[in-house]
Amino acid sequence: MRTISVPLILINLQDDGFHLLVEIVAFGQKLLAVVDTGASRSVFDRSFIESHVKEIEHTEEAHATTLFTTSSTLQATIPKLKVGGLILKDYETVALDLEAVNQAYEGLGHPPIGAIIGGDLLLQFHATINYRKMKLFLYKE
Repeated sequence: MRTISVPLILINLQDDGFHLLVEIVAFGQKLLAVVDTGASRSVFDRSFIESHVKEIEHTEEAHATTLFTTSSTLQATIPKLKVGGLILKDYETVALDLEAVNQAYEGLGHPPIGAIIGGDLLLQFHATINYRKMKLFLYKE
């Protein structure tokens, strides 16, 4: 089993806790993503997906439960997704509007996010978060 170590960025939400961010690459573009252990699956920002994907499936059914809410989602395929040294081909994803999240981040002086890394990837790759080392460890067979 190969261990993939991904650096984490800790951001302070002032009196409302902390979020962990990781740098990812989708469509050849670097993005920051929130690591959300409570999210059922990973999601991408709707406007980011719409600007890169021609074939998008619209659905009213919420396919992702995250710390953010949504009323409708889009489904799309990302040809190549990189999370540190982990490379995923033809990654099926859900997109939702992260504009409110990004406005809140901007108000706190933080950079925008383009995605949320959720339980689907964290479970599949047996993720471990090491706060002392500020690393996300993923294990690929």
